[in-house]
Amino acid sequence: MSQRATDASALILTAGLATVPPGLIAIGVLMASGYADPAVIGMICAAPAVIAAPIFAVARLLRGAQGIVPAEHHHHYAGPVHQEHRSVSTQTRGLFGKTINKQ
Repeated sequence: MSQRATDASALILTAGLATVPPGLIAIGVLMASGYADPAVIGMICAAPAVIAAPIFAVARLLRGAQGIVPAEHHHHYAGPVHQEHRSVSTQTRGLFGKTINKQ
């Protein structure tokens, strides 16, 4: 794993643990009240996703609309080059995506 991936995973774990105390507080309040309206709880839980999804979609569209052209690159070879164009049959199966490429 690269250092960047390690740092990102540590950040993700920390963020996940940060959600535990507010969740426990919410459970305590709901249990103490003796009554919890399922519709209100559903709206509270779904609100962040409902608000964030369109924002992320617009950001993705804007990022794709920038029209960035990839840099041009060339390959120079000193000896004979053999290039072959064959179709490859790919099958991905399983929960963890074991990919089998056959020619």
